Amino acid sequence: MRTLIGMMALACAFSAQAAPKVAVTDLAYQERVEQYIHIVSAQSNHRESYYSASGSSSYNEIEATTSYIEQGELRKFTGDIKGEILRTGMFQLVQGTPYTASSKGDVYDVIKRIKAGNFKGADYVLFGTLSDIDFTQDINALDHTNGYSAVLGLTLVADFSLINTRTYEITSAFTAMGEGQDTKLVNSRDVRVSLNRPRVVREVSKALGEDVARQLAEQLGGGYQDPGQPPLRNNLPRDEAPKILR
Repeated sequence: MRTLIGMMALACAFSAQAAPKVAVTDLAYQERVEQYIHIVSAQSNHRESYYSASGSSSYNEIEATTSYIEQGELRKFTGDIKGEILRTGMFQLVQGTPYTASSKGDVYDVIKRIKAGNFKGADYVLFGTLSDIDFTQDINALDHTNGYSAVLGLTLVADFSLINTRTYEITSAFTAMGEGQDTKLVNSRDVRVSLNRPRVVREVSKALGEDVARQLAEQLGGGYQDPGQPPLRNNLPRDEAPKILR
């Protein structure tokens, strides 16, 4: 009996210390879509008999331009955000309901989405919105050679808010950025240069995830470990390289 009570107490203590659950949304965006319509129609009628002949023709042309606002979520770049958050141990992750083309309402109205039950089981929602995304492709000549460097770069900037699903309080807010590029050195005689776009996207996703986790840890008082660094123990600072004192 005492063993059972001890196990129950241990389970209660573990549940009391369990990390809060967070749902990470895909990056929300909106853009203006413009459509150009140009319709041309022509028609000709001709009648002829033994005594007479007649004919008619018509020509119509219609031009119009329409525009509308399209909203959605970018189904990329959040996998590494989730992975880095899990690595910090600050949160448990739950999957929310994504926003789709058939969804009703404003993608930016995250409070309405929380009330609609799109993030069941989550204590917090990490809501991200796309601020800017920019692909660049440059070709630069190399001095004193007959070659050049081809560079494909991508920069992504997004705003994030950590929202309490019960009180709707924003407990953390920041702007994060991810950058990546692929560079190749080729001869000027090469006709075509194939740059690795998937690698660039992967680098951006990884950098964005690390930046998000780092800023969350800084604002919420947790500890964030840079990838590749040995784990911290006993709250002691990392070892530093030896220095010569003069």
